[in-house]
Amino acid sequence: MSQPSQPLLLIDVDGPLNPYAAPKQRRPEGYETHRLLPEGWVTRNAPTPRNRVKPLRVWLNPAHGPELLALPYELAWATTWMEDANEHIAPRIGLPELPYITFTNLFGDDPDGLHWKTRELVAWADGRRFVWLDDELGPPDIEWIEANHPGPALALWIDPRTGLRDLHFEALREWAEGE
Repeated sequence: MSQPSQPLLLIDVDGPLNPYAAPKQRRPEGYETHRLLPEGWVTRNAPTPRNRVKPLRVWLNPAHGPELLALPYELAWATTWMEDANEHIAPRIGLPELPYITFTNLFGDDPDGLHWKTRELVAWADGRRFVWLDDELGPPDIEWIEANHPGPALALWIDPRTGLRDLHFEALREWAEGE
């Protein structure tokens, strides 16, 4: 079976799209504030009743959707938001419904010290070329991906204080062209 021509772009929400660690006193330029109550957040706050769970403050830049769609990638969610990203994030930034990775060990400990997403993300990519955008990547994850993923892959750390920036979009274009 031949490889699809476009690599995967696996997108985390909190950090890359929602610069949650930006200074609290002001919204980052170009971003809009949303108060969201995704099901995953309600579940994490159990047994608090849904009507008492405090919504998440999420900053999203509506320009990111068109910029991501213009890249030569097949987009997919790689986030704790999982299916909630299609309901709460995608429409606010102009993305269509995207496939998502169903993580089964949210926030679990890895015996090798990897990020809890790493193994399932690589398994989901199933040998395809990919770029993973996340704010919680570290050297062990990058080394493990290089040793265990049969195709080209790039783990791109995004500062959660600033989110995706022009330099990231340029790096994504360059990587796709170089592969």
